[in-house]
Amino acid sequence: MTQTDARALRGPEISATGRRLPLLDVLRGVAILGTLMTNVWIFTGPGAEWGALESSSGELSFGSPADAVEASFSVLANGKFLSLLTILFGVGLAIQYGSAARRGQPWPERYRWRALFLFGEGTVHFVLVFAWDVLMGYAVTALLVAWLLTRSQRAQRRVMWWAAALHLTVIGLLTAAVLASPGTGDGGTVSRDVVGLYTHGGYLDQIAFRLENAIALRMEPVLTFFLLVFLFLLGVRLFRAGAFGADETGRRLRSRLLVWGLGLGLPLNVAAALGGPDLFLLARYGTAPLLALGYIGLIGALVDRVRRPGPLMTGLTSVGRTALSGYVLQNVLCVLVSYGIGLGLAERLGGTGPWWVVGLWAVVCAVLMVGSTLWLRRFSAGPLETVQKWALRH
Repeated sequence: MTQTDARALRGPEISATGRRLPLLDVLRGVAILGTLMTNVWIFTGPGAEWGALESSSGELSFGSPADAVEASFSVLANGKFLSLLTILFGVGLAIQYGSAARRGQPWPERYRWRALFLFGEGTVHFVLVFAWDVLMGYAVTALLVAWLLTRSQRAQRRVMWWAAALHLTVIGLLTAAVLASPGTGDGGTVSRDVVGLYTHGGYLDQIAFRLENAIALRMEPVLTFFLLVFLFLLGVRLFRAGAFGADETGRRLRSRLLVWGLGLGLPLNVAAALGGPDLFLLARYGTAPLLALGYIGLIGALVDRVRRPGPLMTGLTSVGRTALSGYVLQNVLCVLVSYGIGLGLAERLGGTGPWWVVGLWAVVCAVLMVGSTLWLRRFSAGPLETVQKWALRH
């Protein structure tokens, strides 16, 4: 097989029929930049990566412009673009499987090594850069789903809906437990030691902290394993149904996703977000995937209306084609800007409101779009994608 796991993240250029699906690159670019809409608040908050676990932000409010900005970011981004990226990873896996089938190559024998390599990349990313890495969870899920693709479509559908049911049961029980626990809605504070670690501590100290607390920091992919399985298989199903094609079938399916995803997903996500920190799990892992489907329909409708791609469309496509590199780079940039090992702006600007955080997100997005566009003028793939491809050939 000539494709690697990097293609599943950065966006395959062709469908199972050999035709390009440019919408996939745009969607993947949006998903990469969209995940930063959530992660940027982790980098800039007290205690950074650990602070996201140890504290709660309280109820969202639209009472002032500053509150409205932060609340809007949460409603529109928290968990939504992560779900979108997961669906697209499943799409990439389906394309790789179809390519192997057309060439008569065994599946998933060689793919297992690619998934293990991706797990290694995620481990390095977790230890050296960002505790909320997604690559490790994707690699483990991909091993299971790659095997499921060799089963019948009926078996895949059965596993997909069982995974959804199990996930919703787990999230429902955990949310009920939180609601039944006294005092959970009062919020929490981050210990001074942890805040000091990210504002004044050394880089090696931060690495040691991640390793010492690896179990707690790696609970998200464990908690959401059934959700990952469901979204992977949903991506496979959407791809096989033609939801990403430029033909009438694709437009019709995306129209349905737009109506149902936004029509149900947006009000449900607003309600869950306004419900306060007690409904955090439900908002991030329960209602978010529905709105992610609406985003597929919305972005697809916008792309269908573009006749001549401008700088924005070109930038999103370029980020989508270099998504693995972009995902890691955006986290590295936020570390260097926010933590004390770099500019330390999280401490310096911590009391100035959300505006600088929004500005940081916008600047990093612009850097990624411009940088990836310039890179692809000289190279066919992103730097990390190229390294991964080279390593798997040797």
